[in-house]
Amino acid sequence: MRRSIARAPPETNPDTAAATMDSLKLQFRPSPRSTNLFSRSPNKQPKSNALLLTSIVLALTIVFYLFVTSSKSPSKRKFGIVIDGGSTGTRIHVFEYGIKDGAPVFDFGPGGLVSKRVSPGLSFYVNDPEGAGRAVRELVEFGRGRVPRECWERTEIRLMATAGLRMVEDGARERILEQCRRVLRGSGFVFRDDWASVISGSDEGLYAWVVANYALGTLGGDPQQTTGIIELGGASAQVTFVSSEPIPPEFSRTVKFGNFSYNLYSHSLLQFGQNVAHELLRESLIAGGKILATKSLQIGKPMDPCTPRGFTHDMGFQKLSPSSLSEKDRYLAALLPNGNFSECRSASLMLLQNGKEECSYKHCSLGSTFIPSLQGKFLATENFFYTSKFFRLSPRASLSDLTMAGENFCQEDWAKLKRKYASFDEEDLPRYCFSSAYIVALLHDSLGIALNDRRIGFANQMNEIPLDWALGAFILHSTAGLDAQHSNWITSVFGDDTSTLLVFLVFSVMLTFTAWSVSKWRRPQVKTIYDLEKGKYIVTRVGRCS
Repeated sequence: MRRSIARAPPETNPDTAAATMDSLKLQFRPSPRSTNLFSRSPNKQPKSNALLLTSIVLALTIVFYLFVTSSKSPSKRKFGIVIDGGSTGTRIHVFEYGIKDGAPVFDFGPGGLVSKRVSPGLSFYVNDPEGAGRAVRELVEFGRGRVPRECWERTEIRLMATAGLRMVEDGARERILEQCRRVLRGSGFVFRDDWASVISGSDEGLYAWVVANYALGTLGGDPQQTTGIIELGGASAQVTFVSSEPIPPEFSRTVKFGNFSYNLYSHSLLQFGQNVAHELLRESLIAGGKILATKSLQIGKPMDPCTPRGFTHDMGFQKLSPSSLSEKDRYLAALLPNGNFSECRSASLMLLQNGKEECSYKHCSLGSTFIPSLQGKFLATENFFYTSKFFRLSPRASLSDLTMAGENFCQEDWAKLKRKYASFDEEDLPRYCFSSAYIVALLHDSLGIALNDRRIGFANQMNEIPLDWALGAFILHSTAGLDAQHSNWITSVFGDDTSTLLVFLVFSVMLTFTAWSVSKWRRPQVKTIYDLEKGKYIVTRVGRCS
């Protein structure tokens, strides 16, 4: 068998062999200074390329972001619904609006707001809660017909009841609301049980103030340039305005809108609404003339200075409390109309100041209620407006003008009034004697507005926007919802549009990968070795052609 014989290497110099081995090892030895080689290299190209590519990526991302946000149409249809449960009727408001630059764009004209009202009010159904549910169901069907079906699951619906239900006993009120909630749960719209409630009078006044200043263009501006609001509803009256006086906490409210906070006085005067006040005045007259006209008892009939002479109506004993009935069953349950503006005004003032002796504040303008001095301009809405419109007064008419019109109306004979106002309902027509006197007693005799002061405007809309508190509630709820969404930047850009978000993410990944690939293609491959001849480390390019 032949064996292979390994040949020994030629004899070498031990020093040379050691140097060769050291050289081989040094080629692959990481240099402790290699991390700083690029920063010291006179060739700045790799860093410049990286900065350039980073700038390009950022620029393209910003361009795409602007394209996405600008392409989101400000007229994209969104909807909201508010049901106003008033004292004399229930009204649904269906709002359509858009979003532009992250803020809602409202249209309270015929194109962006439709409404429907049913009567009577929810408080009528104290003994028939299911009837309240049927009334709300009719309104919901109206709303379903105005909101596209594909938008139902993104449309919020709220029911806000006011003074009518505030005066209903707790148990009956909750039964009525629960029947309403059952209907709203099955409406197909977005609803939570706490969205059907009785709002406070302070909230009602605050919402009215919001829509008034939105219509005037002062919401989101200097608080001192805002306009106060005084509402005269059927069951309550609201007063809301910015005041520089110290306000007790129970009357103080704060509204934040834009970059401003508004510190408001806001209070609701329950039972001081026009209809309820009129009934209270009649009951007091029938119960014994405790407010005025004691002479009327001498002829066996209570006088009614707030109804024109010649008008006849049968109040009926059923409207009297048992105590009043036992005391006054000796004379007819009919008021004797004796229209007299001055006496009606005096009777109204005594009604408004009832309980003044219980005032616990330095000053009370209405009964025991604190109201600071009215500052700035005001809008008087609802029954203030309807009364001034009836008398054909200008929006900036003074209380002196209203006083003159009321005097002429109250002293006129009923037969002549029927001929002059033939188109008016005979039950409503005589009320204008009371309403004119009551307004003067409220604004001048109680709140201190001079008879010739024209800083109060009578209006029910401003710049074609209805001055309805429900609109103010919608403004605050919709803007608050958007503020919550904008706390998340992804939602603020894309909203609920997941397809746009997916496109953006894919675009960002592709752009990043492209930038990385280009960067790798442009970057030279380098290796650090030790040059034995020069006695130092050198950097050399490998594996790429320039």
